[in-house]
Amino acid sequence: MAFLGALPARFRRERVLIVGCGDVGLRCAALLGGGQGPGQGRVRLLALTSSPQRLPDLRLAGVTPLLGDLDRPETLARLAGLATRVLHLAPPPGGMGGPGDSVVSAGLDPRSRALAQALGRRSAPYKLVYGSTSGVYGDCAGQWVSETRTPQPSTARAQRRLDAERTWRDWGRRRGVDVSLLRIPGIYGGGRPGGAQARLLRGTPVLCPEDDVFTNHIHADDLARACLRALWCRAPQRAFNVCDDTDLRMGDYFDLAADLYGLARPARITRKQAEQQLSPALLSFMSESRRLRNQRMQRELRLVLRFPSVWQGLKG
Repeated sequence: MAFLGALPARFRRERVLIVGCGDVGLRCAALLGGGQGPGQGRVRLLALTSSPQRLPDLRLAGVTPLLGDLDRPETLARLAGLATRVLHLAPPPGGMGGPGDSVVSAGLDPRSRALAQALGRRSAPYKLVYGSTSGVYGDCAGQWVSETRTPQPSTARAQRRLDAERTWRDWGRRRGVDVSLLRIPGIYGGGRPGGAQARLLRGTPVLCPEDDVFTNHIHADDLARACLRALWCRAPQRAFNVCDDTDLRMGDYFDLAADLYGLARPARITRKQAEQQLSPALLSFMSESRRLRNQRMQRELRLVLRFPSVWQGLKG
């Protein structure tokens, strides 16, 4: 940041690189491009994509696309020294028979390691924000969870996210980069695919009250705003729970969504029935119960939620 601060304001221009520019990344780009984010229109937007088919859409969104693949580190050389701030929203690989599967099965994230190596070849960015998951906490038996709780991920997916967190924390300390970690729960809102309405229309059941789990949520628009707050916030190696103020069990969330959308409430089944009827992926979300505290996000990122509850977010 030193050389930018030494320049007259009219010459300062940040270069923000979005890695994993999907739905949330595009929302961030729209805020920055429209002068609504902390950059105040002084930002050149860049996005890494492995898909040539996405180039026109990214350009249309006011983003300069860069072809590169996190699974092919040799394609990332051009990222060195390119950005002043990096928003990393790309997930780890899924471990489904792809390249580097032995590393993935060990609970590691080779994508974050490849990106860290590429960014460190020349002058590193001043700030990096990594979008992690609240799944790193594992099952907390419905307890309230703050960022000081020791992570205990119980799924391979969450273990890879925790490995990515450690990669970026260590890299930030070594390179003198301000790294912030956003621990993100279920994202909803704004017509995202696979949302509550789609699940209700499919007739997917939920757990009965005695077996149900607490769940946490964040509206996609509020998440984008949190990402930008974190990009411009001084918070070295700091983790943030990024969630709204809702305190609901999963079944009650879908009941609320059904009532608001005018749809039938989902059937309630026991955990034993769920194990027989539902996919392992869906069962994993029904096997962890926690309630996230978001005071650090509100106090340090100074984020005022536009959708503080799912009732407001689903209704909107």
